[in-house]
Amino acid sequence: MEGLSHEVCSLAGTFRLSKLVAIYDDNGISIDGHVEHWFNDDTPQRFEAYGWRVIRNVDGHDTEAIEAALAEGCTKGDRPTLICCKTVIGQGSPNKAGSHEVHGAALGKSEAAATRAALGWSAEPFQIPQDIRAAWDARGMGAKRQADWQRRFADYAQTYPELAREYERRVIKRQLPANWLAATTQAIARLEAGGATIATRKASQNAIDTLHGLLPELLGGSADLTGSNLTAAKASTPVRGERWGDYINYGVREFGMSAAMNGIALHGGYIPFGGTFLTFSDYSRNAIRMSALMQQCVIYVFTHDSIGLGEDGPTHQPVEQISSLRLIPNNDVWRPCDDLETLAAWLSAVERSDGPTCLILSRQSLPHCERTPLQVENIRKGGYVLAESDGAVVTLLATGSEVSLAMQARATLADLGLFARVVSMPSCREFDRQSLAYRSAVLPRNVPVLAIEAGVTNFWRTYVGLDGEVIGIDRFGESAPAEHVAQELGLTVNAVVDRAQVLALRGGSC
Repeated sequence: MEGLSHEVCSLAGTFRLSKLVAIYDDNGISIDGHVEHWFNDDTPQRFEAYGWRVIRNVDGHDTEAIEAALAEGCTKGDRPTLICCKTVIGQGSPNKAGSHEVHGAALGKSEAAATRAALGWSAEPFQIPQDIRAAWDARGMGAKRQADWQRRFADYAQTYPELAREYERRVIKRQLPANWLAATTQAIARLEAGGATIATRKASQNAIDTLHGLLPELLGGSADLTGSNLTAAKASTPVRGERWGDYINYGVREFGMSAAMNGIALHGGYIPFGGTFLTFSDYSRNAIRMSALMQQCVIYVFTHDSIGLGEDGPTHQPVEQISSLRLIPNNDVWRPCDDLETLAAWLSAVERSDGPTCLILSRQSLPHCERTPLQVENIRKGGYVLAESDGAVVTLLATGSEVSLAMQARATLADLGLFARVVSMPSCREFDRQSLAYRSAVLPRNVPVLAIEAGVTNFWRTYVGLDGEVIGIDRFGESAPAEHVAQELGLTVNAVVDRAQVLALRGGSC
């Protein structure tokens, strides 16, 4: 358990994960050598301060002692348990045991041979002696336990058929409810008919309210920002001590929250989501990367997505975070421009079974965009033409709050006799999964592209090419009213119009 985060440890005590048993291996060695020269923490005492039960001085090479400690930790289940083991790193190596030389490097042929002799190990490399194979062969026992479990589950299903079906759906098959498609189609239709000008964080809360009634497996939370992230459904029940609930107040523990959500997803039966400010996604990054690496359905709700924060200043105004999250393999990032795109992003996140999703949401209100049925359908493709123009001289490509900026610029350009297309791209990775024919229709090569996003610009070079342009922010923000910051950093209708005119002229279209 080397390097276990103190945030995760304190979470275990906070939420009374009483059956949690962890093993701490203390061998006194790191890659740089003996740790007593720079590490003087009292680890057992630190965990006792967290409220854990601590079992000290267990011989880490004594399997019976470890087994007894594990049994004690599992049976005394009023709080989590830390088992502190003392070991010798590389035990059995005549010349390297107890040293940093065996920490991260191979023994080498001669030392490996000496170690085999010291341990009395005569089997050939990669061969397992029959007695050891038999001792570790759990297939027979496993088959019996599986048959016993299936028998008991069948008996349970006879008594509680609905609960058994729900368990099978959520835990065993990990399927969405049978009415999922019909219910979500109706939700989209309702929103399409009555969209509103609201912040996408509020649109996200509305989506959570809709999903809460459909998905009992939704387990939400926030890192002490519920009122800002708007991650609690109206009918949410907070977890309190031993009391069951479907919403967790994680406290100021962004990484702890994200790591816990990974564990919840791995356990199965729940779809975890949790919120914080986008700029604080940096604290969660290692856990987000693990969500992607482990292909787990974890939903990260990141609000306050740009310099639109205004007076909160550059420490809270994300600049590089969106592009940084997009760079994580297998991590889907959605930055919706209005209420309908927000609902579509949530549906995509919930339906995804092979990785995490980050939802990037605004604090400021954004207008609802009118769409045709085909445009509504194409939202789920990650990028689509929101406004087409015959004889277009430029494509304005935008995400999030900058989509409305692009739509306003398009109207101004039309007054000047220049016609522009607007492409909304809430999810670049989903767009990249589409066919070449579809992507080429959305971003035709014969029309120059001007990308607009309140963040670093280099990411968008993939879509605009060498002949296109990007309006963004390659510096930190400022503390001032949001409209003043946007004016100072060039995120205005006039700035978009000016760059679009230059781009059109460069392409010889005027």
